[in-house]
Amino acid sequence: MAIESAMVPLPSELILPYAGFLVSDPTQTERLTAAPWNFWVVVVAATVGNTVGSLIGYAIGAWGGRPFLERYGRYLLIRPHELELAEHFFERYGSATAFFSRLLPIVRTFISFPAGVARMPLPRFIAYSTAGAFFWSAALVYAGVLLGARWQDIRHALQPFDLLVAIGVIAAIGLFVWWRLGTPGRRRPAD
Repeated sequence: MAIESAMVPLPSELILPYAGFLVSDPTQTERLTAAPWNFWVVVVAATVGNTVGSLIGYAIGAWGGRPFLERYGRYLLIRPHELELAEHFFERYGSATAFFSRLLPIVRTFISFPAGVARMPLPRFIAYSTAGAFFWSAALVYAGVLLGARWQDIRHALQPFDLLVAIGVIAAIGLFVWWRLGTPGRRRPAD
């Protein structure tokens, strides 16, 4: 969660429902304490990770500003359009953006940076961002718990498609990276 909130596209939509699945299965134990996974511990851990990552994005925005991201954003697979989208949300909705953006795909990942650029008061940023991250994390973990109870049924129904899904995932990742980095020899338009 910290990685995603630090402006690196890593989908919490996949990680947290899986954690919810682990919560739903009492035979699954987490490695640190060897205790069964606990819903509230997972939600709090995800929220803390999200907040820590958000602070990284905020700090980059506050110290490096937009020039930093324009120069190095491509290495984080961040396009200027995505930054503009986050800035637009922040300008339109103000401080509440730090809360509501945690509930929106794509914007959630990048909103900390414009909050830092705008020098949103840090305590307010932490409060809004943490609250939004808490609700987002709880919802995704709970979805995983609900699906986890039916995991064997879902697994049995989808088993014939395992190879197709694996090929699709690998192809999607490859296309995503190709699309974000551009093809060799193709000139990128100036940002």
